[in-house]
Amino acid sequence: MKSRAPLALMEQMVMLLVFALAAALCLQAFVRSDNISRQSEARDRAAMLVQSAAEAIQSCGGDACDAFTGAAELLGGQYEQGLFWLDYDEDWNPGGDAYRLEAQGILSDNPALREAVVQVVDARGKTIFSIQIAWQGEVRGNG
Repeated sequence: MKSRAPLALMEQMVMLLVFALAAALCLQAFVRSDNISRQSEARDRAAMLVQSAAEAIQSCGGDACDAFTGAAELLGGQYEQGLFWLDYDEDWNPGGDAYRLEAQGILSDNPALREAVVQVVDARGKTIFSIQIAWQGEVRGNG
């Protein structure tokens, strides 16, 4: 009469393998869920910052230089050569290198209207959130 011990051992090994595969799939799902959550949090934070910067730029008004300079003073950012920016770290505190809030003027067909693109980009240069804004500028007469 042969022993059934090898058969029972083989059954236990198959059950262990199935359990390990199920655990790996669950772990992978949790990691993916965490990544999606982090991306959503970054997008939400970026949207909030872009909206604040857009409102600051629009409230300063005037031409793009005046609007961006005023927004830089209000928000603690920098403005040089037509670009307003403010850097953030991984926890969205000012002064890091993980994210950059930036605004740049764009040409408008209407001489009384000023336009700009305000966006947040990550360290790799990927845009997280972006909006186009407009505000009333000064119209200079001819005489």
